Amino acid sequence: METRRRVKEQQKRIGAAEFRNTHFSYIVGTEGVEKFVSTPELQSDNNIGNDPLEPGQVWTISLSDGEEHSGLYKVEVNEGQGSGVKILNKPVPSAFRESVSYAEQNLYARANQLVGDRDPRHHEFTVQLRAFDTAKTGNKTGIAVLIAFATAILRRSVRGGLIIVGEINLGGSIEPVHNAVNIAEIAVEKGASALLMTVSCRKQLFDLSDDMATKIDIQFYADGRDALIKAMIE
Repeated sequence: METRRRVKEQQKRIGAAEFRNTHFSYIVGTEGVEKFVSTPELQSDNNIGNDPLEPGQVWTISLSDGEEHSGLYKVEVNEGQGSGVKILNKPVPSAFRESVSYAEQNLYARANQLVGDRDPRHHEFTVQLRAFDTAKTGNKTGIAVLIAFATAILRRSVRGGLIIVGEINLGGSIEPVHNAVNIAEIAVEKGASALLMTVSCRKQLFDLSDDMATKIDIQFYADGRDALIKAMIE
């Protein structure tokens, strides 16, 4: 399957209009988990590829806080038997710990909307934040963490090339994003093909240059459930 994927990638280089992004996948296990086939030589540590990530993995960009600029991160969540949440980063950045706490409480409070009949209180989550820029705090990345929790439980992958941005508070409301244009520019620089942001960013993005606007598909969400539905592979 890897060899066939390489053939398709070469065809895409020859005729991009006819051969667009190609994904090969297979189903394993009694729960029908979908595994996507990637080719190692197409991967880059500093750029986002178009391949879907494993369930529980999400690309995100932090929100600037006046002291630290926005930066690219990957949130990685594994789930298993037990309960509670454990963050593997040592030391744990306080801003990221806060976002994880908000995401965890929203997962419990809105479990029916997010994961159906699965009870997240009967799952143990391990969380790791991987930084790809000078930014290290993971400031206001709660929506990405929430989607990572939900997709880990559902065993579903997030769409390839997608960055998810935003923070959710304890009441379930989405906090405003004040640097939407800068975030979109970072997403383009990092090779993302799509960006999912809170709908309150829409007016700010009128100031995004035409050149940047043609390089990325920007979509909007209204709440956590809406973000999850739009993030997952159909």
